[in-house]
Amino acid sequence: MDLLLPGTGLLFWQLIVFLGLFFILAKFAWKPILGSLKEREESIQKALDSAEKAKMEMASLKSDNEKLLKEAREERDKILRDARTAGNQLHDEAQNNAKKTADKIIADAKSIINTEKQAALNDIKAQVAVFSLEIAEKLIKKNLSDDKSQKELTETLIKDLKLN
Repeated sequence: MDLLLPGTGLLFWQLIVFLGLFFILAKFAWKPILGSLKEREESIQKALDSAEKAKMEMASLKSDNEKLLKEAREERDKILRDARTAGNQLHDEAQNNAKKTADKIIADAKSIINTEKQAALNDIKAQVAVFSLEIAEKLIKKNLSDDKSQKELTETLIKDLKLN
């Protein structure tokens, strides 16, 4: 059983080495280690704080972006509505102008047609008057005493007339 238990001298020297090492570490190593741990903890906390701040700023920017997008969409819709309204007005004005122009052209054409019609009727009247005078002149020249000769004369005159 002596092999399992350490000797008292060994325990004494281990205790002295441990205490010496403990004091050396306490005097020279723990303060820098604890300082660096404290510094590391502070830097981690600062990083967490700045990450939280950045997260809040991102949320704020996101809401601002959404607001700007909404305003841009509203502006786009307004511009499109205005453009449609202006296009419809231009279309209506063009239709009205075209209708007025077409009505004027039709009225002018009707006026020209009536003028030409009147001229043609006057010409026809003049030709009918000339033909009537010629027929009357021929009838008067020929002495017509009976009905038979009148009918013959009328038929021959009608054949002689060439109406186009």
